[in-house]
Amino acid sequence: MKRLIFLFLLLPLPFQGFSQELLAEVTINYQKVQGSNNQVFETLKKALKDYINNTSWTSTGNAIPVQERIKCAFVIVVTEKASSSGYKATLLVQASRPVYNSTYLTPILNYQDSDFSFDYTENERLTYDGRRFSGKNLIDVISYYIFMILGYDADTFSPKGGDSYFTQTQKIADYSINQGYSGWNSFDGPKTRGSLIANIISDKSNTLRQIAYQYHRQGLDVMATSDLKGKTAIGNSLLKLNAYSDSFQYYPLDIFLTAKKDEIANIFSSGPAANVNITELKTLLQRISPINSDIWNKIKN
Repeated sequence: MKRLIFLFLLLPLPFQGFSQELLAEVTINYQKVQGSNNQVFETLKKALKDYINNTSWTSTGNAIPVQERIKCAFVIVVTEKASSSGYKATLLVQASRPVYNSTYLTPILNYQDSDFSFDYTENERLTYDGRRFSGKNLIDVISYYIFMILGYDADTFSPKGGDSYFTQTQKIADYSINQGYSGWNSFDGPKTRGSLIANIISDKSNTLRQIAYQYHRQGLDVMATSDLKGKTAIGNSLLKLNAYSDSFQYYPLDIFLTAKKDEIANIFSSGPAANVNITELKTLLQRISPINSDIWNKIKN
């Protein structure tokens, strides 16, 4: 019987949640602003990579082995040079975490921020304060997503495990509002950074965050030893998304499904049948995320 290729080669990986920090790749695409000093972007790339990977983001105080860090990627597409040191860009943030007893990395965040403007002077030092706005919006946005990644990751290891990280994310958003840079103010729409974190820490997201824990810790992490048990837990966790059936375009839900949609389809398109009402699950997914109908159609009843 065909099995999920990405799961369960049974090579044990370290399984630590909250001590993990980041192992980030940084890419900067500046093709749209060629002709300027392109070296500044290479310098920025190195500075950001060092900033993300070498800053201590958690309170453990311990050195984290490279193989245990959260793998993530920050892709900056510079769309405009607005001033001598000012830029407009789109930022793509991706993160994953290992599945227990496998070589598979499951995506936990795949997010695009299209309203990212910042100032940067070549060779300036990037440091995190955490108590005030930086004045340039660069490390503020990057740090916001770093704590977002840490929060999402921790939520997959324990119920609402990401609370402390999301609290820090909220603080960064609060410091950054009304500082002259767009993309922060919650009054500007549901997709701003301020609105996103406000929704994540609201009571409305409690069910979604519980689903994230059950899906990963009780589902994916169990599939190496019991494919059926893990798959059933994943299906039952997803059925709880019915709580959002009347929440049209609830952004945290969209973010969860953007990261997990292909994985969900892969899990339920092959392997042994789960003890889940697949017809009900498929109908629910079609209802709450009709834009992904082609993907949900891959699920086999």
